This record gives sequence, C-alpha cells and structure tokens, in this order.
Amino acid sequence: MITDTELVEQFSDLLGDDYASAKSYVRDIPTQALVYVRSFTHKLASVIADKHQLNFTSANLYDRIEQLNQRRLIEVSAIRAMHKLRADGNRGAHPEKYHLTQNQLVTIAEKSIRQIISLVTQLYPAVHGSPVPENKFIEFDSFAGRDLCYRAMMHNDHHAQYLVAMSLKAQALMAQEQVSATQLNSDKPQDTTQAQAEVKRLFAQAAYWFAQAAPYEMAALYEHGVSLLHGYAATDSKEELSAQGEALIAKAADNDVIEAKALLGYFYLVGSQVFEVDLEKAKTLLTQAAETENIEAMSNLGVLYYQTQQHEQALAWMQKAAKSGYPQSQYHLALLLAEADSEFNGIELAATATIPSPTTDLLEQSQYWMQEAASQGQLEAMLHCASQILHDDNATKEQLQLAEHYLYEVIKYGHDVTAMIELSVALADGILGRIDVVQAAYLLQQAKLHATDVQLQVIAPLWQSLLMQIDNVMALSPSEEQLAALAQAKTILS
Repeated sequence: MITDTELVEQFSDLLGDDYASAKSYVRDIPTQALVYVRSFTHKLASVIADKHQLNFTSANLYDRIEQLNQRRLIEVSAIRAMHKLRADGNRGAHPEKYHLTQNQLVTIAEKSIRQIISLVTQLYPAVHGSPVPENKFIEFDSFAGRDLCYRAMMHNDHHAQYLVAMSLKAQALMAQEQVSATQLNSDKPQDTTQAQAEVKRLFAQAAYWFAQAAPYEMAALYEHGVSLLHGYAATDSKEELSAQGEALIAKAADNDVIEAKALLGYFYLVGSQVFEVDLEKAKTLLTQAAETENIEAMSNLGVLYYQTQQHEQALAWMQKAAKSGYPQSQYHLALLLAEADSEFNGIELAATATIPSPTTDLLEQSQYWMQEAASQGQLEAMLHCASQILHDDNATKEQLQLAEHYLYEVIKYGHDVTAMIELSVALADGILGRIDVVQAAYLLQQAKLHATDVQLQVIAPLWQSLLMQIDNVMALSPSEEQLAALAQAKTILS
C-alpha cells in the first residue's frame, strides 16, 4: 500500500513536489501551503490538457479550468473541485482580505489537501487507464515549521529565512485584522494595547528575516522593500525608509518578481514618493504581471484602461480578476458594471459563466458580483448589499438576517460610521423584526465618536429622535425589564 504523497507522485511527477510541500506546511505555515495548492491546481490543468492535446488559449487559471469544462475533458464535479482549490489558493495569498484567523487557514489548508487526494483518486483511471492503487492518507504533522526555523537560524538557509518571514508577515496581518475587529467593543484597553504590541513584534520579526534573505533571493528583496515601505520595523526616518523600499521593489521588478512588477505598475498608475505617474510604464508592468495571473495587477490594469476610456479592455481585465475569486476585484467590477449602461454603450459583454443563469445584462451582472464580493467579506460590498436589503420592503426574514450580519461585520472590521447608523436605525425602527433600543443607542454613540463633521449632521436628528422614542415608550408604563432597558439606552445617549 502506498501513501497519499506517493499516489500523487505516481499520478504525475509534475505534481508531486507541490503536493508534498503543501501538505508539509499545512499546520505551521498554512498560507504557504495554500500557495502550493494553487500551483498544484495550475499544473493539474496542464496535465489534463496534455493528455488530450489541448492548447490553452489563456494563462488565467479560471479560464483554463473553464476550457477543460467546455471540452468536457473531465467531469463537472472535478471542475468544481479545481475551482474550489483555485479559490482556496487565492486565500493563502491574501488571508487578511478574507478576515481569516490562523486556525481558519489551517482548516482550509487541511481540507484542500484532502480535496486534492479525492480529485486525484477521481481522475486517476481516466489519466492512466488503470484502477487507483491502494493507498493510505498519512495524517498532518508540525515538523515542517520547526525544521524551517532551525534551518533559518542554524544553517543560515536563505530560502528558509524567506519562508519564515512570510509566515510571520501573514500572522501579523491576520493579528492586525483581529485587533481592528475587537478594538471597537473592547472594555479592557490594556488587552488592545498588548495585542497591538504583538502585531508590531510579528511585523518586526518578519522584516528582520526578509532583510536577512534579501541579498540572496529576489522575492525576499521585494518583501524587504515592502517592509521598509510600510515601516514594519521602523521607529524613525519613515519617509527615507519608504523611498528605499520603493527602490528595492523596482529592483525586484527588474529581476522579474511578478508581485514587484504589479506593485511598481501601481506606483506608475497613481504616483508614489519616488515614481511619477507614467501610464505607459504602468501599462507595461501591469500587463506583464496580469498575464501571469497576479489578481491585483489584473484589477489595476482594468482601472488603467477605464481611465483611458478603453472600456472594452477595462471590462475584460476586471472580469478576469473577479473570476479569479478576488473579492476586491469583484466589488470594483460590480461598480463598473452598474455605471456601464450609458458609458459602455455598444460593447457586447459576454455572459458571465459563473452566474447560475448567464446573462449579458449589465445590471444583473453587477448585482451578481456585488453579492459574490459581499459573501467573501469585502466590506464595501457587504455595506452595499445590507443597505439594499434594509431599504427593500419585500425583504425576507433570511435576507434581513443576512443584512444584520453584514452590517456587524463592516462595523467590526471597518469601524464604518454609515454601517453603525444604518444598523442603529434598523434596530430602533424594528426593521429587523425586533426593537433593541439599547444596541441602537450604543451604535449611535459609537458612530458619533468616529464621525466626520458631515456625518455628525446626519447623526444629530437621529440622536434626538431616538431620545424622543425612548421617552414616549417610558410614558406608556412598560414592564420593569423594558423600563430598565430604556433607562440604559437613555444613559448611553446622555
């Protein structure tokens, strides 16, 4: 009987290393494990295509999987599994944008590994023309992380140093998200201070190891530049360090680091401390990065084409980025499509294949992508969808529950004043099926603390209206429990 790793190697030599690496990093460095999962999925698509002499027409993984689907080369269930692996791989690249914790990432990575084995088992007979060999799944361990740290420290292994730094950076970004999520409701300021100190420590450690590996690995040089740009370990001279960071990012871009090309292209698109706006340079760099499936480059290339009135190309790149599963791109595509009726007149837009009922209607596609972005935690999309639901007189109970969930998430991670106001009004007016004046008052109080001058003008009449509502209900001789809640709400607003 062979192991799961040996099964993958026997299925294809091309896939063995990615699978073994992904599995070894699951427990300690799940972000890196998911990066390997995405690489595995890309190579798997090539293995299937080569088996059937299929030439792909796009470098984009989403498009490649769909091309396999259109040719009916593998079953629909296998197509769905590959799309799931692709999406999970994207989460490894941007865990903080999905509001994921380390434990959640470990769970996703473990499920992805088991999904790979299930997929290989399903595809094995078709690829090899023989039954699947008897095999046994070897459970996950935590040796890889300890081994990496040992090699980084004791052997001065520069690639290990880079991977350790990537793990620390991912932990820091996720911890930063959690600090932001708990800061608003924390009744123990010392806990928040300690958590912030831990975030700073993690960033500083990541910056240190990136600096150690930077002279030897271009990917580490790029990350070292990013750490200087964002001041991960800096206490002073931040402007000078930022300029140094941009210069290192440019050097990494010159050495074909895709992430560096994407970021340098963004600098040329919007301008930065070192680089002035140069749309031609931006277009060149963003195109190079986008063609290798860098999602942020795809999205920014769409923005560039939109700004230069090349709407057909803008939509094409925005769609590619959205189909790759990146929620930020899905949100921007939704906005673009919503505004497209008059500006994009005459452009024939292909139906989006992932929509259950494919349509070329721009507004329907906009609504679909907005909901997709919201379901993946994109804050602006969540706020947009929640607001639409709350202002829909025919919204169902389930939709209202979803709207409430979205608003709490936007408040939790974004401290968004508009979301606080929307939810406060909904709770005070019973739109969500219940009246909760205490929570409505608390949300309005928090909105006031974070509001701009313009937002304060919106809050003032709502504040007075809620006070009047409380006084009117108190005058109706409510129960003791209701009276206590009303008194608490009034105290919050005093």
